[in-house]
Amino acid sequence: MKFAYNCNMNDFIPEIEPTPTFKSKKCQWMVRLLAFKLTYIPIILTVLVAYTVDYFYAVATLLISYLITGIVRSYMRNNSIPRQQLEYTYTDQAIAAWFLYRTYCFGDQTRP
Repeated sequence: MKFAYNCNMNDFIPEIEPTPTFKSKKCQWMVRLLAFKLTYIPIILTVLVAYTVDYFYAVATLLISYLITGIVRSYMRNNSIPRQQLEYTYTDQAIAAWFLYRTYCFGDQTRP
């Protein structure tokens, strides 16, 4: 394992694997679609419920959908990102890329 020197904290941190990138359009679109769903599904559901039912139910839907999306996001993050890298922060697109790399598009990664 290689270590890189971090000048700001005077500490050694391990080098991390880069976030996977895919060469096929199918996997790239799946990453974008999954990241879009993780980011915007609570808002879309809230607007739909507010338009069709009531604002009280919309607020309840917003809270519950943020909770469910957070649970799904943490499940995907903990099961796909390598253990040494879990302390770093990741965007929804990076979490989706790691998850699809580990589950569906394993042999489709481009080499940097």
